[in-house]
Amino acid sequence: MIEEIQYYSRMALGMRELIRHPALADPMGALRHQMENRERHFLDLARKIVFASPRHPYYEMFRLAGCTERDLANEVARHGLEAALAKLLDAGVYLTHDEFKGREPVVRGGKEIPSTPAAFLNPLVRGYIETRSGGSRGPGVSARQSTDLSVYRTVYSQLEMREFALAGRALALVRPVLPSALGIQNSLSANLAGQRTHKWFAPQNRLRESWHYRAMTDALVWFGRALGVPLPLPESLPHNDFSPVARWLADEKRRGRLGLVYSYISAAVRVAAAAREAGLDISGTVFLSGGEALTDAKRATVEAAGCEIVSRYFINEIGRIGSACRQMRSGNRVHVFRDGVAVVGRKRRAPLSDVEVDSLLFTTLLPLTTRFLINAEMDDAGVIEPADCSCEFSAHGMTTTVRDLYSYGKLTGQGVTLMGSDALRVLEVALPARFGGGAGDYQLVEIDAAGQTELVLRVSPRVGSVSTGAVHDFFFSEIRRYYGGSLAARLWGNAAGLHVVVQEPDMTQGGKVLTLQITSSKTGIQHAT
Repeated sequence: MIEEIQYYSRMALGMRELIRHPALADPMGALRHQMENRERHFLDLARKIVFASPRHPYYEMFRLAGCTERDLANEVARHGLEAALAKLLDAGVYLTHDEFKGREPVVRGGKEIPSTPAAFLNPLVRGYIETRSGGSRGPGVSARQSTDLSVYRTVYSQLEMREFALAGRALALVRPVLPSALGIQNSLSANLAGQRTHKWFAPQNRLRESWHYRAMTDALVWFGRALGVPLPLPESLPHNDFSPVARWLADEKRRGRLGLVYSYISAAVRVAAAAREAGLDISGTVFLSGGEALTDAKRATVEAAGCEIVSRYFINEIGRIGSACRQMRSGNRVHVFRDGVAVVGRKRRAPLSDVEVDSLLFTTLLPLTTRFLINAEMDDAGVIEPADCSCEFSAHGMTTTVRDLYSYGKLTGQGVTLMGSDALRVLEVALPARFGGGAGDYQLVEIDAAGQTELVLRVSPRVGSVSTGAVHDFFFSEIRRYYGGSLAARLWGNAAGLHVVVQEPDMTQGGKVLTLQITSSKTGIQHAT
């Protein structure tokens, strides 16, 4: 109880500080300054955080690599930041995701380097609003984001507003209530960027204590209103029913104002599907979405309603990584926000598999960054390329893109690992074609039961009357096609195997029930929450 009181007190203090903080007078000027000084800022962070602290894990990595502070500065000056980071990677200055999370020891040159997740927090900043990273294979890591960082990151909203002509739109959030702070953060950030949040639709979660979180969310909203920001109170959606969002967007369009929605990708798909089912015109709506895979099937569902969906690439441990521009209308590709992160790649084997992936490693550059990371893997893969488009992002220096983004984090159960585009195709193409429904109506989840991990295939009641046995058999027949009979036999032959249930897929993304979704090696960004 005391810990929760402290948490909400810090959040209230953070809200007050953020509301009272002036917006950036010249957002594009602030972005330009950071772009011009990204290498200098990186070296300053390395000097103040790493080289000044012999106990820092990176300090020992640099020592074992034979790289001094002066060597690092010379390498960056001669060859540029990304080339220097690639050389450091080869020399052993990097973190795997499991090392960062503390699930595996950091070992270089046969020596174990003491490390904890907290070691990578930036000691030079302070903050009040606490965020917690998610993860499918371990506990989250909490961190407090500084107010100045929140203010600076409104430059990304400004770029999106310019690129997609978003000024004057009716803004709605489809976000969970607490314990996720995302809804409140989105509203406050929009306010700083000059946008008013008109509606907040909150999917229901299944937490027994959800009434408590709803009460605290309302209290913080009223607190924000008292400080002068017209934050909307969250309106609970009926369980897995997104038609109220579609109706509101259609009403706004009839009044002459197009909609803008911040949501998870799955929620955007459900809103678009609900609009089509009800015959509602929400065409022209733009969904700024992330947090999971933007597959071709999901994109097609949204576009069939006459809407546009924009992929935003976000990693909890780092923050905003990038965003798609208007010319990125297929696949999954984003401009990297080079002011805040540098990205390099390496080929490696995915955990517990024979699949070779193009793993991405991230280095944080903003002086106000919550964590200072050098060549840190986040279990994401993609192909790094120069931008070939003329857009607002390219015009402001975001000339690096990553295409074919996906997570090579795995979904496991009964000793079986499923990953790749073929598995996703079973869920989003093959099953809907055979039994009805569409993208998002079939969800494979991992649960702990009776001391072991089990897989559950959820089928939405929206599909209609189906035989769970028929779904079960068809699922395995498709798995055999893509993965071979041995994998299907291992899963099917196990005592627990796979359970098929007719149950709405979990769309809340805000509860404590862990939901893992298979990702596409061609089209998806995916993070478990």
